[in-house]
Amino acid sequence: MHWLIQLFTRRRHYDELSETIREHLEEKIADLIDRGMSQEEAERTARREFGNVARIEERSREVWQWPTAESLWADVKYGVRQMGKAPGFAFTVVLTLALSIGVATAVFCVIDAVILRPLPYDHQDRIVAVQSTSRSGYPQGPSWPSFKDESEQAKSFAALAAYADYMPYTVNTPSAGPVLLDSVRSSANFFTIFGVHPLLGRTYLPYEDQEGKNNIAVLGYDTWQTYFGGDQSILNRTVNLDGHPFTVIGVMPPGFRFPLNMRNTIYVPLHLDQRYMKERDAHWLGSVARMKDGISIEQAQADLSHVFSNLGKANPDDADRTVQLIPLAESVNTKPEKPLWTLLTAVLSVLAIGCVNVAGLLLVRGVKREREMAMRSAIGAGRMRIVRQVLTESMLLAVTAAVGGVLLAAAMLKGMRVFLIHALARGADIHLNWTVLGAAVAASVLTSLVASLYPALRMARTDPNRVLKAGGSAGYERGQHRLRSGFIVVQVALTLVLVVVSGILIRTVGRYRHEDLGFNPAQILSAEINLSPAQYTSRDPVANFYQPLFDHIMQIHGVRAVGVISDNLPTEGKASQTNEHIAGQPPYPKNQPELAQVRFVSAGYFNVFGIPLIHGRALSPSLDGPDDANNVVVNEAFVRKFIPSNLDPTMQRMDDAAKEKDWTHIVGVVGNVRQDIYLDILAEEDFLIDSFPLADRPSHLSSMKLAIRTDGDPARIIPELRNAIHAVDPTVPFKTPETMTEVISRTLVFQRMESWIFAIFAALALALALVGIYGLVSHEAELGTRGIGIRMALGSTRERVLMLVLTRVAVLLTTGIIAGLALTYGAKKLIASVVVIQFTHQAGMLALLILALAFAGILATILPAFRAAKTDPIQALRSE
Repeated sequence: MHWLIQLFTRRRHYDELSETIREHLEEKIADLIDRGMSQEEAERTARREFGNVARIEERSREVWQWPTAESLWADVKYGVRQMGKAPGFAFTVVLTLALSIGVATAVFCVIDAVILRPLPYDHQDRIVAVQSTSRSGYPQGPSWPSFKDESEQAKSFAALAAYADYMPYTVNTPSAGPVLLDSVRSSANFFTIFGVHPLLGRTYLPYEDQEGKNNIAVLGYDTWQTYFGGDQSILNRTVNLDGHPFTVIGVMPPGFRFPLNMRNTIYVPLHLDQRYMKERDAHWLGSVARMKDGISIEQAQADLSHVFSNLGKANPDDADRTVQLIPLAESVNTKPEKPLWTLLTAVLSVLAIGCVNVAGLLLVRGVKREREMAMRSAIGAGRMRIVRQVLTESMLLAVTAAVGGVLLAAAMLKGMRVFLIHALARGADIHLNWTVLGAAVAASVLTSLVASLYPALRMARTDPNRVLKAGGSAGYERGQHRLRSGFIVVQVALTLVLVVVSGILIRTVGRYRHEDLGFNPAQILSAEINLSPAQYTSRDPVANFYQPLFDHIMQIHGVRAVGVISDNLPTEGKASQTNEHIAGQPPYPKNQPELAQVRFVSAGYFNVFGIPLIHGRALSPSLDGPDDANNVVVNEAFVRKFIPSNLDPTMQRMDDAAKEKDWTHIVGVVGNVRQDIYLDILAEEDFLIDSFPLADRPSHLSSMKLAIRTDGDPARIIPELRNAIHAVDPTVPFKTPETMTEVISRTLVFQRMESWIFAIFAALALALALVGIYGLVSHEAELGTRGIGIRMALGSTRERVLMLVLTRVAVLLTTGIIAGLALTYGAKKLIASVVVIQFTHQAGMLALLILALAFAGILATILPAFRAAKTDPIQALRSE
């Protein structure tokens, strides 16, 4: 604090120092006069003996270290003046750095939240996801009996828990009425896995997954805040889940979620139908485990594999099942990790382009200021003083760019969250945090310093005699010429990689969106239907809800058809799968199942999606009721996969039951519909919801997807749809419907985000490269004015000068494009996590992108090239 006070009162100390030195000098003069010298001779002698007063005063001040701060402040003020003198240069550098740092910061925030940041669990390195696979090679979780055997026999785990996360609950909340909440139903040791203590109350006790003791619930923090107002008295309160009373025993702390993609969640112990308690072939559970201390994942893997082998020998339903333990963090990030790292590589490429561009701009700026720096050096400025001045100016540019970059990153993240919340399990955790903010500022400063270091050192080593003699030709040495050209080649090469990736990615996403789906998504509205099973324990949901709902909806003006489907809507993904075999056909090889998608639909579903009947008859409630539960229609892909071409599909049955009378009979063939937008058409069989046994309908038909085709904009019927649903059953939660176009867009959300971001990166890289090319040509034309003047004086025409400039740029562009193609080919494995590039099949697309880049480069050259060609040789030589 004392030093700080002295700093602000230094002027008084400087004045006192000057006064003291003056007094000493005057005393010396007076002494020499007393010895007989004249006034003039005494002053001259005293000053000669005393030395350079200004230098003595300057050195005395340096003891206080204040001049260093003053010098830095002077550099800052001088740097601000320089920015004002060259606003175009300053704006270009700041914009380049801000864009580069902004996109890098935004993507690093995503990677930090999704991949780098630890999961919100205790000792996450001890937690593993247990992924088991059926004998036929597709994922298959354990049944309840299998899980109990696994947990009892495995010795490597402190806890092995089972859970099911695909059955939401309808909850009547005090703030929002009936809403649909995600649920996680689990074994009693579920929370033991994660080692996270509740914010309020408690979690399950060991016996609380037993029937009669499991009507308890733990609220997720977001659920508690959003739907129960953060009420501290929530403990021991009764809430109705699907019409059944549950007692709230706890609230989890902020940040705890499992699975991580579920935000508004309610946790309950497993409620199992007695059939599922006993059936070993009902594989419907997920499992997660916490390894004991001192046990490696390899040891746990060997232990559980041995358990699976023993279970397979004892139980046919578990035969040939395999298991793999995957660290929980790795299992969470399986989908986005590689694309995000590729995205980071793209960001670093943009950052590299920005850094090279800034370095080129600063180098050009440094060459233009060579005479200025030479003059400063000639009058006594040291090398370090010049370097410090240049770096200070760069710091000013960097700090300004950092502010712009942070604002850009915040805006990008705000836009990206729309995609990321749906695309990534931890998308909701993404935000601009202080750590990343500090890293952004540091990156901006570091980028600017690195980019300006070479120009600064080069200017500091400038020979003032050479520069002052060289005149207008300064800065045109061969070494500088090659360096600037190298900058352009690097920029073009990196830009080509980003342009190719973004172009092919955009084309791929567009192909997904416009590929033949088997139906027209326009004018279709979809909504989720979730009934409370308790409301339909003794009531038929088809007769008491779905059919009355269909009748109400058909009365809405503009509605043409209405239906429901189980599992996912078309394009959303695969449904439940089953092994199928046509009776009378040769058996399949061992462990080679032939799978088909199984869906349950209403008769109107086919009319909503315009699925044509190809052969046989359509499903009908009058012909395919509970007494004819084994009638099914299949799609054309099913026929091609399972039925020989010489057989009539409607005469075939599937031997999928022990008794022949229970075999499934194909009654019709319908057109193909793309159920998974990323896959080829899948074999599919559709059962009518009316064919379900009455006793099974409440549990199997409580969650369905409603689809409605309209004459016009489907969104306009949403208010009337809400009224229709609540007119039939007011307890059904109403979730905002989506059009099928929105469903398809949501399904492609991650690819859309990638294409959106890569397009921004490519556009940014292209803009930076064009700025670099423009700056190079302009600068060389300016520096080469003397050479151009001599050429034209010796007879060269304007056209030849123009062609000379364009040829030079064409050579640089060609070199950069060749390097970019080589780089793209070398990085194709990394790029493959985002988009697959096939150089032979996509040659036309690649050629088009290359031509576009080359055309843009030549276009950026035209103006400075014409300016160079208009050089007046007499004026150019006279200026020398």
